[in-house]
Amino acid sequence: MLCTRCHHFEAAPDGVLCTQCTASSGFQAPPAGAPKAWLRSPVGLGRATATLLALAAAVDVFALGADVYMYDVTGDLAGDPSWDSVLDRADLADTLTAVATSAQAAALLVCAVVFVIWLWRVRVNAEVFAPGGHSKSRGWVIAGWVVPFVSLWYPRRVVLDVWDASSPEGQPKGHALINVWWASWLLTNVAGRFLGGVAGEADTSQEIHDTMGQMMFADGVDLVAALCAAAVVLRLTRMQDEKARRGPAVPVAV
Repeated sequence: MLCTRCHHFEAAPDGVLCTQCTASSGFQAPPAGAPKAWLRSPVGLGRATATLLALAAAVDVFALGADVYMYDVTGDLAGDPSWDSVLDRADLADTLTAVATSAQAAALLVCAVVFVIWLWRVRVNAEVFAPGGHSKSRGWVIAGWVVPFVSLWYPRRVVLDVWDASSPEGQPKGHALINVWWASWLLTNVAGRFLGGVAGEADTSQEIHDTMGQMMFADGVDLVAALCAAAVVLRLTRMQDEKARRGPAVPVAV
């Protein structure tokens, strides 16, 4: 692929600018002692991340269907558990629920790994755009998700800083999409942990029936979180790609 700025030399591997244009990009130099930052295209990685998040959303839809089916079956069992047809449906409901639970766990693991890799890429790019525009060090891109307590707000702060650094100059930096994504992510984590304990204590058909109503809510919020995360990835990836192609703003002489 040719350099998107000079259209003469080949772009650096996995980048949009050639070596010459990268060296003279005009973006601010990082502060002394800061980790080296360089521009790399986030497009391919961003699309892959968004695709996996879309698959995770599809798994959530399947889980919602399994919840509805289990809710219906346990309601019938609570009324009259002697029907053979109801017992057969109960076995199917157990199978669907188990498959949905395993699929959600696998999707979460894969999406988490790829999302953090993408976030690292766009964070390094953002340091080229605005070296001094980050309140958290680069290491928190990973540590912010696993360190107790700070994981409640550090990842959001990292994404906000990357978003602001990648936004076009002179345009308002709205954070509504990020706020909706983060609120739904926190809610699905809290609801998932709480309902996991409640579901483990449910023994009777009526108790399971009541729990499934709450599980439908949790899986619905998880679906919203996955879709919002995909939207954040696609929009931030596009912002960075467009900003790298435009190059730094050139002051107008007056």
